[in-house]
Amino acid sequence: MSSHGSDHVNEKRPVSPEIATAAVPVSHTPKVQGKEKKVHNAELYAAVLESNINPWSRTSIHLYFSIFIAFCCACANGYDGSLMTSIIAMPHFQQTFGVQKVGTGAAVVFSLYVVGAMVGSPFAATLSDTLGRRKSMFAGGLIINIGMVLVSTAHHLPQFIVGRFVLGLGIAVMTVAAPAYAIEIAPPHWRGRCTGFYNCGWFGGAIPAAIVTFGCNYMDNDYSWRVPLIFQAFACTIVMVAVFFIPESPRFLMANGKDDEALAFLVRYHGNGDPNSRLVRLEYEEMKEGIRQDGIDKTWWDYRPFMFTHNGRWRIAQVLMISIFGQFSGNGLGYFNTTIFENLGVDSVPQQLGYNILNQGLSAIGALTAVSLTDKMPRRPVLVIGTFMCAVALATNSGLSAVLDQQEQRGEIDLSYGKGALASYFLFNVIFSFTYTPLQGTIPTEALETTTRAKGLALSSFIVNGMGFINQFAGPIALERIGYKYIYVFVAWDCIEALAWYLFGVESQGRTIEQLEWVYNQPNPVKASLKVDKVILTDDGKVAEKIVV
Repeated sequence: MSSHGSDHVNEKRPVSPEIATAAVPVSHTPKVQGKEKKVHNAELYAAVLESNINPWSRTSIHLYFSIFIAFCCACANGYDGSLMTSIIAMPHFQQTFGVQKVGTGAAVVFSLYVVGAMVGSPFAATLSDTLGRRKSMFAGGLIINIGMVLVSTAHHLPQFIVGRFVLGLGIAVMTVAAPAYAIEIAPPHWRGRCTGFYNCGWFGGAIPAAIVTFGCNYMDNDYSWRVPLIFQAFACTIVMVAVFFIPESPRFLMANGKDDEALAFLVRYHGNGDPNSRLVRLEYEEMKEGIRQDGIDKTWWDYRPFMFTHNGRWRIAQVLMISIFGQFSGNGLGYFNTTIFENLGVDSVPQQLGYNILNQGLSAIGALTAVSLTDKMPRRPVLVIGTFMCAVALATNSGLSAVLDQQEQRGEIDLSYGKGALASYFLFNVIFSFTYTPLQGTIPTEALETTTRAKGLALSSFIVNGMGFINQFAGPIALERIGYKYIYVFVAWDCIEALAWYLFGVESQGRTIEQLEWVYNQPNPVKASLKVDKVILTDDGKVAEKIVV
């Protein structure tokens, strides 16, 4: 696979006769006067302008509510991500289970969660493709609540570890179904924001977890850590109740032979109730043409489409890159924030937990800012530049940490270096959240077609949790043995990641999911993804024609 293969780009895009009814008139030279504009896809741009979905209608608000339920699934994952870094620092937790903040014991407590998620990922794909996205979210919430009971009532380490494993199983089921659901119900021009908002649910769980653990730390008994664990059920319970009040994904419905129900969804939520809406016609015909009918989504073991076709290899490459880079760019250090803060001179547990809240809040601001711009910003440049800036921020942090370490050895500590290192660590998290948080949900779901989406997301979940296992198992040991020098690994790796995004990153912004099929079928998908259409806009803002150069 290379982004520097043939420069030939097939200009003929596969369009069915039905789609032609929604097509824009084509010419080689402008035949009407108007403003020229470059867009990724003229047909989609024209359909969106003409349909003009009312963002404050009753059906749109119901759609937002449906996206929010997917968001709650990500909250469950984020809650755990912030929870354990705080609980592991609590004296009563350490006394009950005999573990410390770093070392092998902490590594086992952290990593069994991701082991459970890795084991659950293949089964999660099968559930999502057979039961549907809604029922799978319900099943994931139920499993997480069982895990919550096990960990919150544990008095011995084996029960706690088993509970962590069960929690991981549940989160795998939830986080395969939820992003697929979010992207499949969103209108094409809202897709980036909807899916990006889903992934920001991580902070919707992480910030409450940081606040709850901060408050509970003042309890001088075992409830200081048991109460935060009980709250792990909160987001899951919301999901389990709400799935009965939200619609099923239209793409799942069509993939299972329920075309009429899929069309009814599109008319209601994407067409302002108009069955003749240009956007509805375009989406329906593209979905019908794009969904495979070979039953590949019903065989849980069959991953051949990702390996044996040019299209599949490029698609899975995008999934692999965002899955690996999104977990191994230095953000895995966040599992050990309290330890990092201690290494930078923040000694008291309440102060460490307070800084953890601040870090989560700043990161959330970065992520939400990016979400608001996701449908306007191209994905590829954000990933290239943002990943390189992550390397710069981590290099600054490690450099200041090195000076601080030398000062500690001499017994002459200048706290300004510690504050600078702390600020650069916060800056790294803001940059990472802006760059990756919205796109961790968007890139894989856009890159995968409907009938392989659950499988691809399950593979993504397996890889994400595999990288999480490395972070959570190796992190405590590395921080114990080499301290701040562990950060050097991520400085070098982030530079490699930035280069990989430049060479192999496929731009997916501005097209429907089905239109990306044309991009991935080209000899050079990177080059094809950067191709734009030129359209002529009339004075009233409508698309008059598309210019083919």
